[in-house]
Amino acid sequence: MQDMIEATSIATGIGVQDLQALTAVAQYREYPAGAVLFHESTPRDWFGIVLNGRIEMVTGLAGHETALGTVRAGGMIAEMTLLDGGTHMATARTTGGATILLVTREAIEELSAREPERYHRIVARVAQLVAARLQAVSSRLAEAVVSQHAVGGIRREHDSLGEREVPAEAYYGVQTLRAIENFQISGIKLRKFGHLVDALAYVKKAAALANYELGALDVEKAEAITLACDEILAGKLHGDFIVDMVQGGAGTSTNMNANEVIANRGLEIMGHGKGQYQFLHPNDDVNCSQSTNDVYPTAVKLGVYLSLQDAAEAMAELQKALQAKAAEFSDVIKMGRTQLQDAVPMTLGQEFGAYGVMVGEAIAHLKRISEDLLVTNMGATAIGTGITSPPGYAELCANKLAIVTGLPIRPAVDLVEATQDSGDFVAVSATMKRAAVQLSKICNDLRLLSMGPRAGLAEINLPAMQPGSSIMPGKVNPVIPEVVSQVCFQLIGYDMTVTMAAEASQLELNMAEPIMAYDLLMGTLMLRNAAVTLTNRCITGITANRERCKELVNNSIGLVTALVPALGYEEAASIAKEALRTGGSVYDLVLQRGALTQEALDELLSPEKMTAPRARTLL
Repeated sequence: MQDMIEATSIATGIGVQDLQALTAVAQYREYPAGAVLFHESTPRDWFGIVLNGRIEMVTGLAGHETALGTVRAGGMIAEMTLLDGGTHMATARTTGGATILLVTREAIEELSAREPERYHRIVARVAQLVAARLQAVSSRLAEAVVSQHAVGGIRREHDSLGEREVPAEAYYGVQTLRAIENFQISGIKLRKFGHLVDALAYVKKAAALANYELGALDVEKAEAITLACDEILAGKLHGDFIVDMVQGGAGTSTNMNANEVIANRGLEIMGHGKGQYQFLHPNDDVNCSQSTNDVYPTAVKLGVYLSLQDAAEAMAELQKALQAKAAEFSDVIKMGRTQLQDAVPMTLGQEFGAYGVMVGEAIAHLKRISEDLLVTNMGATAIGTGITSPPGYAELCANKLAIVTGLPIRPAVDLVEATQDSGDFVAVSATMKRAAVQLSKICNDLRLLSMGPRAGLAEINLPAMQPGSSIMPGKVNPVIPEVVSQVCFQLIGYDMTVTMAAEASQLELNMAEPIMAYDLLMGTLMLRNAAVTLTNRCITGITANRERCKELVNNSIGLVTALVPALGYEEAASIAKEALRTGGSVYDLVLQRGALTQEALDELLSPEKMTAPRARTLL
């Protein structure tokens, strides 16, 4: 124990006697291999010295972790607990097990009260060590709060819960900072969805214009807010929209993130410094006449609407590619199949033409349902009664939003209903699920039609995108239809989540809108990307195996269906059974039986004539 204290003293520069006093009431704690000592964003409640083993420090909670460093025997861990009682900025885990000499937060506070001079001496040295560590990792953590402290200093902001330090150069503020700490859930930040960030800027700009016209904001504040929003719409400041998409509070963190970014940029435009909210306040000014409960659903609806237009455009390109293949393959005769069994002949062009119609139907439904998202509850404020907003604000704000977006946005008929009902999100999600089902059906068919190359249907060839096996030379897999189908499975799952989240609405508000926003925005993004990928990396490169298709038609029992009108069902079925039993062709058996002349048979069994839809005229 003494040897370890001395080793730690040498490594840290903290005096031996100070370390002895600090660890006088320390506890020994052993961690098995693979154990997590603490997670990022959880409260700091102890400080420790590593007695044996190795601790890996990482940051990131969404599968893309960044390694910060390794703490070995003699090193200190969670030393920032000595400075304050905040939350951990990283996750600590041990791969091979470790033993920690652990000092609780309570013991640290007792030392501070009992020997303040010693405590402050320890803290001063720890602060130097922490600063050096942050500087060493700042290049890898440019977006993390710790590096922002090291690079640009801090400013102090307060909210109703107290004061906090915010990175000086950050446009977000204290409430965003709390949200970062509280909601490390998906790792997908608000900035991931540019359409949603833009939608927030549109909403805030429209609100500022309406508030100015109604006398709720003066001209200087209104101009600062609208100019800041214009910068966001030009692609700037998106990096400061950093709250996690999945959050509690019905979207309050997202709304305040936007309010703070716009306020701080507006302050700069007005000639003030960030955080000088006495000149332009996130709540009083940027959020004037608003509530999260009307801002957030309106922004989400607008963001999803814009995302759906992107997805629809990508699907339109897919439809064009399928239609082009339908024309290219219009003369390729093949067997149609029902229940995976031979049915009757058709053309490969008809098959791809049907796929084009499916995609076209999906596009039409998505565009039609997206119009429902252009109904806004702006002016509802907290629950739909419009409290804190001036008379006429709801109608005027909707009008301003229509002007700034160029979209036919209109106010909801009943703001109370619109604030608590998430039915529009359910309808959009269900329509996306419908598109996913159709898209996956097409991908299933592409995989079936291309299976082989020697032992399957092999009617078409998909473009070879990558080697298909680590063990089977020459194998090529249908990886593009496979990945698109997986996207479709995810969209179908998203629909269930949106359904349950919408059902969770209680009384005057639905608290679960953030998960609906995430699923709808991620769903539209994935749908768009899947359509682009399927078009450019699969459909356009498909070729037909014409001779294979013809061979399967000529040897198919399905041709016998065309004989039913001439021979009757019983005779046609007998011919089919004999063809299956003997391996002979339908054509030869009919002639052998003398059931039809060759001329009549050729007319009936012409695959080209069998593929054309027959129009029926009623006299």
